[in-house]
Amino acid sequence: MDNHDDDSESQGQFTAVTRRTVVAGTALAGLASLAGCLGDDDERPEPITIESGRACDNCTMEIVDYPGPVGLAFYDEPATVLESEGESDDAGGLDRPAQFCSSLCTYTFVFQNEEDASPAATYLTDYSSVEYEVRGDGEDAEITSHVEADAFALADECRLVVDSDVNGAMGRSIIGFTDVDDATAFEAEYGGDLYDHDEIEAELVMSLM
Repeated sequence: MDNHDDDSESQGQFTAVTRRTVVAGTALAGLASLAGCLGDDDERPEPITIESGRACDNCTMEIVDYPGPVGLAFYDEPATVLESEGESDDAGGLDRPAQFCSSLCTYTFVFQNEEDASPAATYLTDYSSVEYEVRGDGEDAEITSHVEADAFALADECRLVVDSDVNGAMGRSIIGFTDVDDATAFEAEYGGDLYDHDEIEAELVMSLM
């Protein structure tokens, strides 16, 4: 899919975007899970709010200090993939999900650890569920970050805009929407390519880093 030019009339200003009310269904039903990355569909853990001071489990940047989509990955035995230094791992290991400053770090971590463990659930920011802003323009455009528990959606329920003109914490980004119309409209305004979760491969993620 070809990129589109940014048609925004006021450069350098904040572009406030509110959630659209649409008739079309908001879930992508029947998507196949990304092999080795989601685990069983039943009884997936619920997302949590990422707290101030929490470092990204992939790159160690403090998550709340940066723009763009963030992520969570829940593992049945977190200590198999997470560093336990400075955290309690008594009586059965760490009891928290892996937490990430960006969608790129989320996918990178999951792919790098897939031989040791697969997440029971992977979540990304759902920009269909929040009021977000795109700040700046051109190469400096960034999308706001949302770390609250209710801002997340399962990765396999999202339509993903990959490598648009809008940056996240790691620069080039993967921005998720549970509403397909929202994703299509975002791509039309800011460029990029549309993917389903199960189409994201390690090679694509590395090409964006």
